[in-house]
Amino acid sequence: MVSLLEFLADNPIDDLTDEIVISQRLRDFKFTIKAMTGQEFDKYSKACRKIGKKGKVDFDSARFNMMVILNHTVEPDFRNVKALDKAKCQTPEDFINKTLMAGEIAELAQAISRLSGFDQDISGLADEVKN
Repeated sequence: MVSLLEFLADNPIDDLTDEIVISQRLRDFKFTIKAMTGQEFDKYSKACRKIGKKGKVDFDSARFNMMVILNHTVEPDFRNVKALDKAKCQTPEDFINKTLMAGEIAELAQAISRLSGFDQDISGLADEVKN
């Protein structure tokens, strides 16, 4: 029998990917996503946290979703220069917002979060990050 330590050593998460369909509209197309590490999650969380008036922590969940999608969607490559030019977009974020519906953006970010071990939705993650 393999020990937990041996299993973990043989199965690093940097190679953990999945293919998903994010909506009925895009049912004929699969997105390839990869899991995020704890370090990546912390980095995105810190970048999206702002301390407002009276010490209140504000969390920019839209920015967090965008960071997760841009860094953990393998296919399609939202940074592809030809696709950006064709769609007349200046940035990958513009491309995502122009080509995906709001619910598709949320579903893609949630799928990446689920693959990364979070069984809750992004709003639950936002609450966790604030604390």
